[in-house]
Amino acid sequence: MGATAGRRRSAGRQNGQMAHLGLVALLVREYDEAIDFYVGGLGFELVEDTTRPDGSRWVVVRPPGARETAVLLARPSSPEQQARIGDQTGGRVGLFLYTEDFARDHARMVVAGVRFLEEPRHESYGSVAVFADLYGNRWDLLQPRSTE
Repeated sequence: MGATAGRRRSAGRQNGQMAHLGLVALLVREYDEAIDFYVGGLGFELVEDTTRPDGSRWVVVRPPGARETAVLLARPSSPEQQARIGDQTGGRVGLFLYTEDFARDHARMVVAGVRFLEEPRHESYGSVAVFADLYGNRWDLLQPRSTE
């Protein structure tokens, strides 16, 4: 990594800006089916479900214990957005769900009906398996290898 890349990466922190990523939006067909999947299937908690004046809802879910980043479940507002449901990252893994106990969470998710696209594998960086959400977006369930 060059010196310029290192400076760019740390410049915001030094100025007290952008402390964390707050929300990541995912397009969903229907709010309630998405809540059922993320809460029931993945074990996330429902943080907020508020009806907005235009009839849409502000629906936020996150893994239990997460405090910085959550997922905003958003219904599309245009045909272009509708076409992107389930393919927001062009077919590659775009979301990474970290766990401290891969075997436990993998087994729980399988029982809950989450569709894994591969068998678990153990890589130099940790244990991982790719799964698809309700719409086909690809996620990694990942337990990083301990650096201790």
